[in-house]
Amino acid sequence: MLNGKHIVLGITGGIAAYKSVMLLRLLVKAGAEVQVVMTPAAKEFVTPVTFASLSSKPVVSEFFTANTGEWHSHVDLGLWANLMVIAPATASTIGKMANGIADNMLVTTYLSAKEDVMIAPAMDLDMWRHPSTQRNIAQLQNDGVIIVSPGSGELASGLEGKGRMAEPQEIFQEIQKYFSKKQDLKGKKVLVTAGPTYENIDPVRFIGNYSSGKMGFEIARELGKRGAEVFLITGPVSLDTPKTGNIERTDVTSAIEMFEQAKSKFPLCDIAIFSAAVADYAPDKVSDKKIKRENEEEMVIRLKRNPDIAAYLSSHKNNQFTVGFALETDNEISNAKKKLESKKLDIIVLNSLNDPDAGFMKDTNKIKILSKTGEITSYDPKTKREVANDIIDAILRYSK
Repeated sequence: MLNGKHIVLGITGGIAAYKSVMLLRLLVKAGAEVQVVMTPAAKEFVTPVTFASLSSKPVVSEFFTANTGEWHSHVDLGLWANLMVIAPATASTIGKMANGIADNMLVTTYLSAKEDVMIAPAMDLDMWRHPSTQRNIAQLQNDGVIIVSPGSGELASGLEGKGRMAEPQEIFQEIQKYFSKKQDLKGKKVLVTAGPTYENIDPVRFIGNYSSGKMGFEIARELGKRGAEVFLITGPVSLDTPKTGNIERTDVTSAIEMFEQAKSKFPLCDIAIFSAAVADYAPDKVSDKKIKRENEEEMVIRLKRNPDIAAYLSSHKNNQFTVGFALETDNEISNAKKKLESKKLDIIVLNSLNDPDAGFMKDTNKIKILSKTGEITSYDPKTKREVANDIIDAILRYSK
């Protein structure tokens, strides 16, 4: 799986640097070609000779070699790597990465990386819990960096808590998992609906909801990373199109517009993921002029039912695998089961507004996945990017 893969292994200045020797050994034994890049502080913990001996490559640390003036190109390294792994990643380096402070060879290589970057944070528990560290971690996650979460246990300070770098075998397994998933959807075409729909009342007012589109966009991002061709149909959101793989974005406003666009793309697809929060109803009549406030105490708006995109397309599928979403406030499981059956979906993703980790406009989600075969799988609270991976893994598992 790793045979012939090019991996840049970044080492920063923390006591956990000694563990990276074993990580390097695991990578080399698996057939990877590894280039080690060390920060100046990292060399105070483990000598470059150790890493050079195991990798069979001179360690890169400075921008140029002092005696010869030989230039070390971070751009070339960024182009060469199939994956960049930084382990350990100290609070200092994480902060520099999150804010683009390119004052050493490692961070400039990170900024030049054309493929994905994975980090294994390592620091004391107070540093890990500090708001600035958590902001920086969140920023890196938003930038697409893969985080291998630190473990809990005895730390170098003698304290007990979260902050110790994941064990080399764990990081190695995450690297293996990364490459096994990288092209597992190659050749597949996937429809994703995302965001809210706005149903106009007049030129300045609408009926809508609080959906940010984050979940749907994370799903599209991960699909693109895993080799799929993605048709992303989105309602009004303030999100940039993910820059991973082949993603074709179509912007719409109303449920009718989303319905028409989804109908046109659905026959081309192998998978359809209906993550948009589509308005169930729309005003029966839309004023072409702004409605003025009159003397009446009440204003009545008559509503008409919008098409159910997921139900319609699932009932017209030709071997497509269809995925729905259920955001519930009560009787969550029973309501989700009803939607799963009535809409003829293959799986449905359930989240509850009663859960503080789930719902609109959040960066986290907590889900259950229900299948038409009756299985229910519960997941811990995770970032929406991690949840997107869980959903895609479930699609692959149930569509076999």
